[in-house]
Amino acid sequence: MIHPTAIVHAGARLAEDVEIGPYAVIGEHVEIGSGTRVGPHAVVTGYTRIGSDNRIFQFVSLGEIPQDKKYAGEATRLEIGDRNVVREFCTFNCGTVQDAGVTRIGSDNWIMAYCHIAHDCQVGSHTIFANNASIAGHVHVGDYAILGGFTLVHQFCLIGAHSITGLGTAVFKDIPPYVTAAGNPAKPHGINAEGLKRRGFSSDAVMRIKRAYKTLWKSGHTLDEARQALALQLAECPELAPLLDFLAASTRGIIR
Repeated sequence: MIHPTAIVHAGARLAEDVEIGPYAVIGEHVEIGSGTRVGPHAVVTGYTRIGSDNRIFQFVSLGEIPQDKKYAGEATRLEIGDRNVVREFCTFNCGTVQDAGVTRIGSDNWIMAYCHIAHDCQVGSHTIFANNASIAGHVHVGDYAILGGFTLVHQFCLIGAHSITGLGTAVFKDIPPYVTAAGNPAKPHGINAEGLKRRGFSSDAVMRIKRAYKTLWKSGHTLDEARQALALQLAECPELAPLLDFLAASTRGIIR
């Protein structure tokens, strides 16, 4: 299952059915789980652990040192879950000791060509990164989030679950869950109603999330006043709990 032109270090740990394409390079500290396929000319290096049934296309670079001047050769890591699709020319870097020391990507993600996931990012599961979406260091992306093509996210930003960004969005502040964002800088443009319906949210839940959006952005409330109002709405709509938790965790401030 390993092409004769591939270079696989003797110390690498690969499941028996892993496929490694022509001219790929697999480093000493790499672990790759069952059913994963690595395409031609891909480079997987560093302390990188990849789960099962991933499809990694040609010319991808995984586990390379972070683009951080403070990095001094520490043994930091990259961890990737199961059933991810990583398309051509994507670059995922390992972490730094200034953060958790690990960049993590969950499972069932669809990451299109030329995307960059920088050091110490924490990406959930079932996300979509359209072509050329890039997230800077220390960014957290929630489950089912969708980053539109050429979306750029500033370091330390939080991207909430079930949110979606438009083409060419520049994100400098946090995007709460359920929100549609677009522009440079990113501004809120309603909720991701169609995405929520596709994921099984009831019509009533979607309606109440729309009401919460209006409370947060259309009521004229300060952020603290809006949070108090949302807390009252929580009893009727438990789906607002992730939104309230997100607002409590935000340190950069949310898009307004």
